[in-house]
Amino acid sequence: MIESPDHALRLNLRSLERPGPGEDYWRILYRRTEWVPSRTAVVICDMWDKHWCKSATARIAEMAPHMNMVVSELRRRGVLIIHCPSETMEYYQGTPGRTLAQAAPRVEPKVPILVWCGLDANRESSLPIADSDGGCDDKPQCRAKLLWQREIDSIEIKEGDAVADNSEAYNLMRQRGITNVIVMGVHLNLCVLCRPFAIRQLVGQGQNVVLMRDLTDGLYNSQRKPSVDQFTANDLMIWHIEKYWCPSITSNQIIGGRPFQFAAERTCGRA
Repeated sequence: MIESPDHALRLNLRSLERPGPGEDYWRILYRRTEWVPSRTAVVICDMWDKHWCKSATARIAEMAPHMNMVVSELRRRGVLIIHCPSETMEYYQGTPGRTLAQAAPRVEPKVPILVWCGLDANRESSLPIADSDGGCDDKPQCRAKLLWQREIDSIEIKEGDAVADNSEAYNLMRQRGITNVIVMGVHLNLCVLCRPFAIRQLVGQGQNVVLMRDLTDGLYNSQRKPSVDQFTANDLMIWHIEKYWCPSITSNQIIGGRPFQFAAERTCGRA
């Protein structure tokens, strides 16, 4: 099958790299590339209907409609959409998307796929934000408990999409010869890095991974180190990922216009 050049994904990848061995600073690098849609997947990470942190729930709800527009355009171009709302698979049991993911033949991964892949001290520094308290910035802090039941309804699950929350996502990619992955969703310092279908583990399998940096969020308490606002904390986490794991892109590279910003982010004058 010859794919239309109009459907090709023309991406401008941003990363942070040291200019040479022993250098103690990082420089921003941009690299243009084109991805073939049929060899590309989107992973939507844990965009749940309800999070235990009220502020996180509100930001997810604010971001989701824009994410749905991006996902719709990528789907139209022939990209596989994999919805990964962890710990909600019972809700989707018997649906076409769930059945599609389950039907992919199991493959032997290059490295073991873990339920949770924590910090890799051999590859990365410690995270730039402290989150040992759970990361909720509400006052009083919300109590951590499992409240999610499904993916948020404002992100559509269409025919041909898959629903998974474990190594099935990678099985499906291998089945289809998919080597490129766009990761979006929440939360940068937790699930986006650590889940079986997320950045650390996909990079470990040799996939070409990018983070859509404007369609993600962190879980961070501004009273904790380094005592910055939510959006600066997000930037710090994005830079961490760009240094040690994968490049990033923005949603306007897919649908035009401007990258997504939270309303509170625009109010505080951030470009």
